[in-house]
Amino acid sequence: MKDLLHPLCLSIAGTGFLFLLRDLGKSRRDPALVALAFTYGFSALSYATSLTWVWVRIDRTLGVTNISVPLAQSCVVLVLALQATVLAHWSKPLEEARRRGRYFLTAAGVVIAAMAVLFTLLTPVAPRPTDFSLYYAHDPYFQAYLTLYIATYTVAQVYLARSCWKYARAATSSSIAVGLRLVCVGAIITLGYSAIRIGAVLGAIFGFGVKGLEPYAWLCGDIGATLTQVGYFLPTLVSRTEDARAWVMAHIRYRRLHPLWAALDQADPGITLRRPAPQRGAILRGRSAHFPLLRRQVEIRQGQKMLRRHLDPAVRAESEKRRTAEGLSGPEFVAAVTADQIHHALIRYHAHDALDAPAEYADAALPLEADEELAHLQRVASYFTPPKPTAAPAERPGTASGVRP
Repeated sequence: MKDLLHPLCLSIAGTGFLFLLRDLGKSRRDPALVALAFTYGFSALSYATSLTWVWVRIDRTLGVTNISVPLAQSCVVLVLALQATVLAHWSKPLEEARRRGRYFLTAAGVVIAAMAVLFTLLTPVAPRPTDFSLYYAHDPYFQAYLTLYIATYTVAQVYLARSCWKYARAATSSSIAVGLRLVCVGAIITLGYSAIRIGAVLGAIFGFGVKGLEPYAWLCGDIGATLTQVGYFLPTLVSRTEDARAWVMAHIRYRRLHPLWAALDQADPGITLRRPAPQRGAILRGRSAHFPLLRRQVEIRQGQKMLRRHLDPAVRAESEKRRTAEGLSGPEFVAAVTADQIHHALIRYHAHDALDAPAEYADAALPLEADEELAHLQRVASYFTPPKPTAAPAERPGTASGVRP
């Protein structure tokens, strides 16, 4: 059972560690993510060390029989301390979270040291990668070793279950709430592993056996640990997914503004203070388009100001009439009329045909916040068609729409 379940758990823990690996060098940015990365790293190490073929090779390499036991279980103790540290950072002020983290890690160090001392007092004579706990359950030093380990394991899982259920009710993010409840369920399931291991010790003392329950011990331990890992990882996964979506949408919006920006930039390159790098290269390098998008937004507005003296009142009146007939209203109507105005103003600009009494842009009085303005410019760009390069004289209203249907 162990060698069937551990590879799956190892793949989950290893994937989580690799996913969070970049945060290891950025502890000042988010210590909770760094602690979570180490959680997955030590968890993966514990599963890898417990695999039978790895267990045997470690014993041969180090020359100590069953040394994989304290190595794997020390990793588990560190995982428990790091999980509690992550929870502290999610629910407490930074200074208190750091204080709790130091306390949890110090306690883990004391338990690991005590386990190491007790293990050295054992006299293991043969590798037992599948039934170590049952085989040595009669040894008083192992009984003390296992009691210490399982007591620590049980207390930690009860603490996680209680804390996660409590904080899940107060969580403002649905992903954090669901993640904490998964951790709680996983911690409760792992108590089955604790019960069977303690049963092995009590059975050796009082004369009953729990060998038939050995597969269920690994089942409870691995399923519970997997749910715990998924629960801790869920908020991070949702956050990274949202970041990825924002990255993609920024590039899409940047591209959608290109025809409108290019027409204005061609009319007056002075609106662009810095030539933009090719977008394809930025995508291949994984660079964000957030700042270039903000700059393009400002440059388009600057281009509109440049065309201010070329806005024909007749063009606006004709465009408003036509767009109303098309059934447009609200933000779409304003964006379409503004696109028409920019199209015709560019024709006049290239013809050096300024007006003494220009019109206002249809969107001049539109109250817009930063995000709303970007959405508005996206709509304007969707209705905008650049004037033909050969166009020189100003077109009369109604002879060319300058927009796509």
